Amino acid sequence: MTAGSRGDVAPYTGLGQALSRAGHQVTLVTHGVFEPLVADSGLGFHALPVDPRAELETSRGRGLHRSASGVGKLLRVVGMARALVGRMTDDLLAAARTSEVLLLSSSLAPLGHTLAEGLRLPSMGVYLQPLATTGEFAPPVLGAGSWGGVGNRLAGHGVGAAVERVFSGAVPAVRARLGLPALGPGAARRAREKRNWPILHGFSPLVVPRPRDWRAGLEVTGYWWPYDRDLRLPAGLRDFLDAGPPPVFVGLGSATVPDPAGLSAQIVAALRRAGLRGVIQRGWGGLAADGDDMLTVGEVPHAALFPRMAAVVHHAGAGTTAAGVRAGVPAVPVPVQFDAGFWAARLVALGVAPRALPLRRVTTDALSTALVEATRDAGYRERARALGSRVRAEDGTAAVVERVNRLRG
Repeated sequence: MTAGSRGDVAPYTGLGQALSRAGHQVTLVTHGVFEPLVADSGLGFHALPVDPRAELETSRGRGLHRSASGVGKLLRVVGMARALVGRMTDDLLAAARTSEVLLLSSSLAPLGHTLAEGLRLPSMGVYLQPLATTGEFAPPVLGAGSWGGVGNRLAGHGVGAAVERVFSGAVPAVRARLGLPALGPGAARRAREKRNWPILHGFSPLVVPRPRDWRAGLEVTGYWWPYDRDLRLPAGLRDFLDAGPPPVFVGLGSATVPDPAGLSAQIVAALRRAGLRGVIQRGWGGLAADGDDMLTVGEVPHAALFPRMAAVVHHAGAGTTAAGVRAGVPAVPVPVQFDAGFWAARLVALGVAPRALPLRRVTTDALSTALVEATRDAGYRERARALGSRVRAEDGTAAVVERVNRLRG
């Protein structure tokens, strides 16, 4: 069960495939707009209402641009998500009633755990971000950085409470509906922690090592790669790649931007100033470029495209960050919101990106300078290649398959 953007869904197609190969019948429960993505993987599908892209294009969604990251944006998101959760509850319950085990993304875990408890089903978390409280870094959803051990832990507890608040309207009604005793959001979270409710994290320990102060039951497995049935690139894209030196990919994924035309112009100018060709992905932000040295594309498999790039410029979402690491190419992260600042900082710390360039600071000069450094300094290329080779050798799904086998007894 997962909710959110494409990046919150795609990794579970690969995880579901691994479980299917191990003999399990897998249904992915997520927004109906992602049915084609899931259909390609051959998994079962149970549709949830709410179109996340449409919600971001409402006045409430556009209001998220007013805060780039941090507490202000988190509070706006909590309010928006709280209003949407109730519309998905009946479908989540219907899907749970036909299941034997529930695997829950972080975006639905508090409600999903309540469903599992009420239906007496085993469950576990399958998270794409390190959300558990730790003193080693600040909560990723608040951006990059550290406020010291005590500050990081206090912030972690605050973020945890905010996430529980998203479900504070839906969970009490579900508990009553399933005959469970009343339990406040804070008490429910503490109960999960006390029982060491298992959460497996689908990112590489080479990118984010498991925090030493995490409780038992929290593990880092390695990435769960999206399932791509067809890795062939469109003919026009192949022709463009073959016609010159490796270009730079630029895409912001599911992030939306206030001025797509203005940003596109800056990106094209920066690429040309750096002497680089570009592959520009439209994404939800509507980027576009014209000219013999630029090609605009829609959805293409990153696993096939990124290895042919000189570098990748992206919004530093968890999934796109992972794809760039896997490809072994340098990055110029342009964090937009939520946990993007955290992933961008990790790329810089790993030496595969020269710097993070937050979207609000993107200028032609700044982007051009970062691109020149990323593509002409051999150190970035060598470090990226070495990290990619090690990450590709990991099997992130094996631990999940083993744990599901144990849950089913």
